[in-house]
Amino acid sequence: MQVMIRYKLSPDDVKQDLELLRDVFDELDSVQPEGLRYATFQLDDEVTFVSFVELAEGPQMMRHLQAFQRYRATLDARCAETPVTTVLREVGAYRFH
Repeated sequence: MQVMIRYKLSPDDVKQDLELLRDVFDELDSVQPEGLRYATFQLDDEVTFVSFVELAEGPQMMRHLQAFQRYRATLDARCAETPVTTVLREVGAYRFH
């Protein structure tokens, strides 16, 4: 399963979001779960973020990560716009994997 998640934060919440995301990626580096590819990008406006997630086992894999649970528990409160999740179907890729 491959998904893209796009969300826009309130400007005052960007710093907290970045700190929570660092914790998520630190835990991922430590745990190194199999079957997961995950990247988050901050767009030029500095308040919009896009995450790309590839899960071999589905979303339940992320539920076991404590830092992700802390991040997700307060995400809606930090958002100026509701996160939008889109399932992706790969058509082709060049050096993306």
